[in-house]
Amino acid sequence: MTTLRAPERLHFTGDDEADRLIARDPLALLIGFALDQQVTVQKAFGGPLELERRLGSPLNASTIAAMNPEELARVFQDRPALHRFPGAMAGRVQALCAVVAERYGSDAGRIWTEAADGGDLDARLRQLPGIGEMKAGSIIAILAKRYGLRLPGIDDVVPGHATLGDVDSPEALAEYQAGKRAHKAALRAARG
Repeated sequence: MTTLRAPERLHFTGDDEADRLIARDPLALLIGFALDQQVTVQKAFGGPLELERRLGSPLNASTIAAMNPEELARVFQDRPALHRFPGAMAGRVQALCAVVAERYGSDAGRIWTEAADGGDLDARLRQLPGIGEMKAGSIIAILAKRYGLRLPGIDDVVPGHATLGDVDSPEALAEYQAGKRAHKAALRAARG
């Protein structure tokens, strides 16, 4: 089993408590990635802390997976909503938690600490609801660059472009987001 050195915080939200939670809790990090769609990085990765507050207990994959879907949707919909699409994201987070509970005994960290190599880690991440190729690459970059994860072949699956794995400060987050906006604008302009 691989051991990691978790950073004190991941600088994704600007909220110290939220940044510490996603750094220390693998499930919180994965939930943040599941929510990272059509909202800001800050909103997505602040979501796990707000979800924890609304549930009144630490995040637990088995507990969330077993919740009544309508109840979980209400938790997401309470104002301010946890996401732009609270109902859909409640379902996605519940599906993610169900996989973590069933395959990894509710320990999301086992996804990477028990991975045989970079390819296995990539495959494990892509099997999670809400985690596709780009998000898997970003998670791998974070694990390699911020947590010191070393696996055979990990360099083959760490993306060569900027990801959240390159964010090590609030300033780096601002640079990352500016670069992402510029890239999207260039893609729109190229489409005409």
